[in-house]
Parts: sequence; C-alpha cells; structure tokens
Amino acid sequence: MHSPENNPNEILGTNSSVWDLSELYSGPNDPKIDTDLAEFRQLAERFAAKYRGRLDELLSEAINDYRALSTLAEQPIVFLELCRALDTGEQTIKKRLAEVQELLSIVSGEHLTFLEIELASLSEDVITRQAEANPIVKHHLPWLKKIRLFRDHLLSEPVEQALTKREPFGPSSWAQFYNEVEADLRVVLPSGELTLPQALHELTENKNQEHRTDVLKSIHDSLGGFFLKYSTETLMATVRSKSLEDQERGYAHPMALRNLSNLLDDHTVEALHKTVADRAAPAMLKYYRLKAAHLGIERLAWSDRSAPLPFHNNTIIPFFEARQLVESAYESFSPTLARLVKDQFDNHRVDAPHQPGKQGGAFNLSFCLPDGRPLSFTLLNYLGSPRDVATLAHELGHGVHGLLAGEAQGSLMQHAPIAYAETASIFGEMITFDFILKRLRQSGDNRAALALLMEKCEDFANSVVRQIGFSNFERQVHDANVRLSPTELNDVWLQTTQELYGPPGEVFTYNHTERLWSYVSHFHRPFYVYAYAIGELLTRTLYRLREKFGDQFEPMYLNLLRAGGTQSLTDLLRPFGENPTNPHFWEIGIETFESQIDEAIRLSAEMGISVN
Repeated sequence: MHSPENNPNEILGTNSSVWDLSELYSGPNDPKIDTDLAEFRQLAERFAAKYRGRLDELLSEAINDYRALSTLAEQPIVFLELCRALDTGEQTIKKRLAEVQELLSIVSGEHLTFLEIELASLSEDVITRQAEANPIVKHHLPWLKKIRLFRDHLLSEPVEQALTKREPFGPSSWAQFYNEVEADLRVVLPSGELTLPQALHELTENKNQEHRTDVLKSIHDSLGGFFLKYSTETLMATVRSKSLEDQERGYAHPMALRNLSNLLDDHTVEALHKTVADRAAPAMLKYYRLKAAHLGIERLAWSDRSAPLPFHNNTIIPFFEARQLVESAYESFSPTLARLVKDQFDNHRVDAPHQPGKQGGAFNLSFCLPDGRPLSFTLLNYLGSPRDVATLAHELGHGVHGLLAGEAQGSLMQHAPIAYAETASIFGEMITFDFILKRLRQSGDNRAALALLMEKCEDFANSVVRQIGFSNFERQVHDANVRLSPTELNDVWLQTTQELYGPPGEVFTYNHTERLWSYVSHFHRPFYVYAYAIGELLTRTLYRLREKFGDQFEPMYLNLLRAGGTQSLTDLLRPFGENPTNPHFWEIGIETFESQIDEAIRLSAEMGISVN
C-alpha cells in the first residue's frame, strides 16, 4: 500500500486496466459501423414487409428475426456510448453518436413500431397455440407477456412512429449534454481545481472538518450559475415531456409507468417508501449520532455526513490489490461468479482510471452481440478508497448478472427490471464486505472491524434512506406538474431531505446543501432511484437466507440471476419462501441494519465512545 500524499493513476496502477473495444469496432470511424447500419436498414424494411399483419402465423420467425435486428442495432450504439464515456468532450464521437441514434430512430420508427402494437393485440389463444408448437415462442413468453402489460397505454402506430423518430432530440439529448457539462465542472479550492468526483471524494476521505466545510461550500458554488440553470432545464424537460406523454397514454400517476416496468404494484412501492421513512430513517439517525460521537461533534454538518472516522484507514489501496480482494471475495461464495469476474479483468472489460473529461461515477453496460454472446463493460473512476473497492465489487456484480442472464435468456430478456437489477451488484458488495470483516475478526483488529461495520451502515443509509429521499424529491417535482424555478427546486430538495434526516440542528445542519439535487443525473431517468432501496433490502434478506438453505443457496441464487427479465419479483422469490408484497419482507432487511448499528454501538463502548 502507498501513502495518500498524492493519488495519480500511476501510483494506483489503474492505467493497466483500460477497455479494449476492438471486439466491437476499431474506432468511431470504422467503416463496419456504416455497413452494419446499412444492413440494419435493409433488414428492418424486409422485416416490416414480411411480418406486418402476419404475426398470428409467423410469430416464431418474427421473434427470431427481431432478436437479430435488435442486437445489430445495439452494437454501434453501445460502442459509441462507451467511447463517449471515456471522453465526454470529444466532438467527433458526439457527432457520430448523434448520427447513429438519429438513423436508428428513423428506421425503427418507420419499420418496427408496428411490432409492439400488433404483439399487444394478439389473442391469448394465438400465443398459446404458437408457444405449444414452437420452442422459440415458448422461451419468449415472458417477453411477450411484458409487452402485453402495456397494451392499454399504447398509442396509434403513426403517433408511436413519430415519438420513436423524435426520441434523440427530446429530453435524452438534454441529459446527454448534461453529462458532458457535469464532467467539465471544476471545484475551485485554495490548493487548486478538482473535478466534481474528486471533490466528493474529499468529503468522504479527508479527516479535516474545516477542509470538508470549505469543499462543500466550493461544490455548492460550482453548482450555481450556468450549471444550476442547465440542470433545471434538463430536469424540467424530463418532467414536462413525461407528464404530457403519460397523460396521452393514460397512466394514472407519474410513477405508474416505472412501477409497471418493474413488475411491481403501486401498493408494494408505497409500502417500501413508508417502511423506509417509518423504520429505516430513525435507525439511520441513531447511526449518525454514533458517528457524531466518534467525530467529537455535537451536531453534524452535511459536510460531515460522509466524513471518515478518526480510526478510519486512510491508506490508498492500489488497483491490483482491489482486484485481488474482489476476486477472492467472489471465490469465497461462488467459483462460477469468480470466474466471470476474472474474465472481465483478463479481457480488458474494466476501465479504471479517473481522467478529466471521463464520465463521472461508475457504471456497467451488458448486452448481447449479434452472434448471441453476452459482453459486459465496467467503467470506474478509481481513486483508491475502500468505497472505491466496494464500487468495483458492485459494478462487477452487474456484470456477472448481465453475462449469466444474457447467456440463459438472450438479448430480448437479458435485463432484469430496474427494481431488482441492483440485486447482484449489492450482493457483490456484501460478499466483499463479509470477506474483509471475517479476516479482521480473525486478526482481532476490532477497531478496523468497527470502521468497516460503520462504513456498511453508511452504505445502507446512502442506498436506502438517501435514495428514498431522492425518490420523494422526484415525486414532489413530478406531482407539481408545473415548471419549477431553481429556487423552488432547492426548496423541495431541502424539505424532502429534512423529512428523513431531521430538522436543522437535531442531528444535521444543512448549510450549502440546497443545490445538491442538481448533480444527481439519475433524475433524468424518472423514478429509477427507488430501485437502489429495493436492491439493498432485497439483497440483505436474501443474504440472511444463506444460512437457511446452506449449500443449496448458491445454485438458487445463480438461477435467480439467470432469470434476467423473465420473472416478477414475487415469482423470483417464491423458491426462497418469501413474498415482497408483505411489508414485513422489507423490514427484514432493515432489521439487519439495526443489528449492525447495535454491534457498532457495542464495539464503540469498548473504545469508550457512547451515544445517547
């Protein structure tokens, strides 16, 4: 390990882990991109001519050909999106991506829109008969069922065509440029300029309270001016366009589309929000009171919320050590998952360095090639903290999920609904956490064990309570159904934050926090964020079931991942004997959080730290 005196990619060793995208294309100007696009156009025209009005007799062939079409279209988009993520300011890539998106939208709008409409209108008898006669139809019944869930909300074919063609020029284009603007943000400090990810990193890693206060103020300042205006416009474009389209499609409320896509009923989602507010939020404040005691602070400023503990190990973890740690953790649970994780590194599917202009944060993108093989690419901005190690384990969890589901289900059913798409990623974090905690307990290092335990409590607070706070912010903004000014959005943000984190002065003070909503890019994917809370609570419950099922658990869990988007959450959990429609199900996960807090309080007392 190295001193954190400086933190270049050379010291971290991240430069050895960069993407190799050559399996897709040689570069943004590869002629094969144009060849594939021309083939897509030609095949789409043939598809419409052959299958329009004939799905009742040619359903299996249509599914097979559509599967090939969708992967052919996806490959250039994925490639260019990955290129853009590496350098958000590169105009050549932006131009190329826009051209491809426009072409695909026009072709899909003209020739493929009919498919979803006609599939939704097929009779159950036709689908049943064809499923009995053809294994392709039988395999894709879950895909057909999900399409048919939306049949009451489909518009006429000409309108659907127009919406598809215009999609690249709507809110998604605002959101895409927003990512570029955010990547260019610089937070100005006396010591120099930082990118936004670097500044946020300071809030989680720097032990100097005064410095953290200055950093948060500087972040607040950087989020003003043009960025605040543009962030407001991007959010309002998202909200207003969604409101108009939802009204036309007949959705009862702003969250209805997302809930239906997640295969969740409104009651379950409301129960989740209420249970988190009623039980998880008070438990979280108990944790933060303990943290304040360790920091020697009566009331936490918001800049103290993610501050390192006094006994926190501030040593930088080189990337090769992070890789070894995560691989070993996965191996301790499942050799199958460990092999997939190792393959991602060996095949250069993980891009780790933090670079100016690179898209902030982290993500995983999994998809299927036209030949049916699943691929997975993970982007990081690795800075060497324990939290970055957890992020690595998290994103690789997404990767193994996509690879297993892609192989088992194919491209049309590879992706699980967002509500439980976080299961594998959070599970990956948890097995890494347990692997490290076990080693610390064996060594008798209770201080390090306490630090890790409190970090896990903090992760829960961020994954569950904070995300539900984000969701509550979204709900108020969408429910308002009017244009809101930056000041009004700031007010909503403060209100929804304080509803869960308490009034000013009780546990937290909120100076320089009102603009923090403006850098949350997930708001451009409406109601995406509550999936994090579901994922954390669902995974904690599954993790508790490991003891109940013993050696049977690993194959059961792998089958859950292989299901991809073929089953509802209720169906997925049936083999485990659990029912997510019961509010008690969500409380099980919160109970594990409460137990971790109690253990942290006990270990803290051994160090002479108590909390009221």
